[in-house]
Amino acid sequence: MLKLIKLEWKKNNIGKYIVKTVVMVLILGLFCFALAYFGIANDPDLGVPDAAPGNEMISSSIEIFTDMSFLILTSVMLSSFIVSAYKNKTMNLMFSYPIKRQKILVSQMLAVWLFNFAALIVAKVLIYGFIMAGSFFMESSFPIDFDMTTLNFYIQLTFKSAITVTMGFIALFVGMAMNSSKAAIVSSFLLVLLTQGNIGDVTLAGNIVFLVVLAGVSLLFAFLSVSRAETKDLP
Repeated sequence: MLKLIKLEWKKNNIGKYIVKTVVMVLILGLFCFALAYFGIANDPDLGVPDAAPGNEMISSSIEIFTDMSFLILTSVMLSSFIVSAYKNKTMNLMFSYPIKRQKILVSQMLAVWLFNFAALIVAKVLIYGFIMAGSFFMESSFPIDFDMTTLNFYIQLTFKSAITVTMGFIALFVGMAMNSSKAAIVSSFLLVLLTQGNIGDVTLAGNIVFLVVLAGVSLLFAFLSVSRAETKDLP
């Protein structure tokens, strides 16, 4: 399986995704730093952050923007690795190998999942570290509500990152069902609205029970995406 995952990374030129991810993390880091220390989210009249309910802490902003960005990136990569392979008929060649179709699909899904899971953890640690370093020299508009010296911080960070990346499998299922890369990407935006948006004081962001249930649904969709691979005719 590891060889197949490495082959997928090489075949899909993982280097270009690494470059894009580095650029994205730099932009996210600068944006979150500006939120915290340059007052770009402050109300011009009151001089305090004009944040939606539940997003009054800096960690909320970091979680929202990193999770949103990597959920979309995961969906884009799944679309490129799998849905586009079906559309471009390159999956026909891969399925001609003496390897089970399901194993090929699982290796493609894991190649995307592992990359984004690791990248999201690194991104969050760097951005949180960036914000914490700034707190030694500047005063933050948002309360600094995290402690990077505790084990619990890293456990929660890892857990939330895994759930976020796993949700990309829902978008993959939609893309495969409709044989459309655009459908997969649009689905990822809808997932972002569902998980990160708010209506008045109501938001599902940070609701662990909801996220765990959604992750379970995502795994079900991942199973459905590969379960019929051995018998389903290629488009």
